[in-house]
Amino acid sequence: MESGDDPDTAEAQRKKRYHRHTPRQIQALEGMFRECPHPDEKQRMYLSRELGLEPRQIKFWFQNRRTQMKVQNERADNCSLRAENDRIRCENIAMREALRNVICPTCGGPPAGEDANLDEEKLRMENARLKDEVGTSTLPLALLAHVDYYPLHSLQTFVLLRLQLDRVSSIASKYLGRPVSLLPRVQPVHVSSLDLSVGSYGLPPSTAPSLDLDLLPGSSSSVPPLPFPPVGVSEVERSLMADMAAGAMGELIRLVQTDGPLWTKPGGDGRKEVLNLESYDRIFARAGNQLRDPDVHPEASRASSVVMMSATALVDMFMDACKWMELFPTIVSRARTIEVLSAGMGGRSGTLLLMYEELQVLSPLVATRDFFFLRYCQQIEQNLWAIADVSVDIFRANPLPASSRSRRLPSGCLVQDMCNGYSKVTWVEHMEIEEKTPVHRLFGSLVMKGTAFGAERWLATLERMCERFACLMAHGSSSRDLGASSVLSTDGKASMMKLSQRMVNNFCASICASNGHRWTTLSGLSDVGVRVSVHRSMDPGQPNGVVLSAATSIRLPVPPENVFSFFRNEQTRSQWDVLSNGNPVQEVAHVSNGQHPGNCISLLRALNASQSSMLILQESCTDASGSLVVYAPIDVPAINIVMSGEDPSYVPLLPSGFTILPDDEPAAGEEASTSSNQYPAGSRGSLVTVAFQILVSSLPSAKLNMESVATVNNLISTTVQQIKAALNCPSMMS
Repeated sequence: MESGDDPDTAEAQRKKRYHRHTPRQIQALEGMFRECPHPDEKQRMYLSRELGLEPRQIKFWFQNRRTQMKVQNERADNCSLRAENDRIRCENIAMREALRNVICPTCGGPPAGEDANLDEEKLRMENARLKDEVGTSTLPLALLAHVDYYPLHSLQTFVLLRLQLDRVSSIASKYLGRPVSLLPRVQPVHVSSLDLSVGSYGLPPSTAPSLDLDLLPGSSSSVPPLPFPPVGVSEVERSLMADMAAGAMGELIRLVQTDGPLWTKPGGDGRKEVLNLESYDRIFARAGNQLRDPDVHPEASRASSVVMMSATALVDMFMDACKWMELFPTIVSRARTIEVLSAGMGGRSGTLLLMYEELQVLSPLVATRDFFFLRYCQQIEQNLWAIADVSVDIFRANPLPASSRSRRLPSGCLVQDMCNGYSKVTWVEHMEIEEKTPVHRLFGSLVMKGTAFGAERWLATLERMCERFACLMAHGSSSRDLGASSVLSTDGKASMMKLSQRMVNNFCASICASNGHRWTTLSGLSDVGVRVSVHRSMDPGQPNGVVLSAATSIRLPVPPENVFSFFRNEQTRSQWDVLSNGNPVQEVAHVSNGQHPGNCISLLRALNASQSSMLILQESCTDASGSLVVYAPIDVPAINIVMSGEDPSYVPLLPSGFTILPDDEPAAGEEASTSSNQYPAGSRGSLVTVAFQILVSSLPSAKLNMESVATVNNLISTTVQQIKAALNCPSMMS
């Protein structure tokens, strides 16, 4: 395209599409690259004449090719290092098994060596003598407490290791031909190192460490490590876990297929059902449960619905820890498969997994719940699948503290394929919970009634996410005034949804009250205050540097649907959004995420804004369990990359937003304060969490100063006051 000297052609120049080289040009360039990756000016001029390209195009092609080659080499090096790491890990496992056989020959085959038979007989005699010593001694209470989970043989072996570590080490060294160190002497473990509670690692507020505002070395990264060491499962333990999983599967099926009087509907409406504990104890012969610990309260609920996904697709996502987190980003903050105990058929029927999960409510005021559990999948009939979960204690030498008595009783779901791409899912949640920290009064009713972690919330989220995946397969989405085509391509839509999903996941993780976040409460906003946390961001897709997260939760005497509509309204956004600089916003692109009009992804542009190159990416979603509005600034070049269908993994995002949960309990004094309001007294209110993330410095080594903390405290306090004023809520409402 010839531009000439006319300045009016600038717009055409910007819209000019990227040049695609012909196969002949690429072949010639590749041939030169193999001979000389860094051509000089003469060589570039020669290629320019031969191929009909500009010297600048030649230069850029070689730069990009060298970058691509560097990435490929680094990827190959990473694969090589990963393979070496796997090899060393396998060697480590083999050595551990060899040591286990040497320590106790009755567990496996005889050790190798010329004098194997003689030394094995000596070991047997020594083992018998030590067993007699153990029989006349008292086992540690921590081990006796877990005798139901681990066989006596394992307990004896553990005690033998502690009594005769030096003696067994010398014998093992003879077989391996070199000195070995079997096991470290077990030291008492502090409760705080195993407690997986909210905020400051489960310590009382008076003893909890305060937030280190100077970011000393060792401060948390954006992805906190999982709170448990690698765990090896013996064959005996594997068999016991299989029996436990089979029992849980049988109980789950009975819970799903049995109706009243086992299940009752509170209020007589809705799809949520709660468990009748007396009927449960009688049907499942749980006589011991009649004397329940008053500090441990049961939560059991059941719900059923039809979702837009096939049964096999659902089963595959449930049995994959990463996909499990992607399917429930608002509930599952962390998950991991610790060990595959049984692979089953195609990863489905007969598969038994040992897993870890951390469950959350989207507010730093509510403690997370974490479980080590078994997940067992079984195909009951041709089109019927069952997935059962049950808690299991995987810590042998260092059991979880007695204060942590929360556990998942047989729970899970039945998934029936409807043969039309839909599935009927019946979900059962059954837990015994001991709240390690008091539940804040704002969320007391939501948590204590079992709504926060109940079956209805899981199922409502599943329905919405299945609709989201179905919309991903639909063709075409509207786009206005962005220099792009009027309809997004399928690849562009998928890329935009992927970017938005990552934004939502990051936002949910940023306000999680998990063990990996250390929250500090600032004064203001009544007794709730503003909670702040800081971490170094080094992950791809996030701005590098020091990130400050701030959040607070408030109660508004406004129905949740009204609050959700307020945050999504383009006309009223300037009343609370600092990114719009007080200007109205216009939607320039829209991607539908579900049947509800509020489930969508939007690109917003602030009108009359000074930074015309900055847009706002926003995703809003709502279902019966609550609503979410998440947004983040993004520049035009980055969004053009996304809308063209390219991989958005490295587009940096730092999201902020709001969570909206329904609350049926009126706050103290609310009846009187809302008498003159447009909403009737005693109507359903909303629990709103406001959260911001701010990049304090782009240098990872930077330190956080109090000025930044004061700025974000003022920002979030001002935003809350503006929201209350816009919704005609009393300023003292919290």
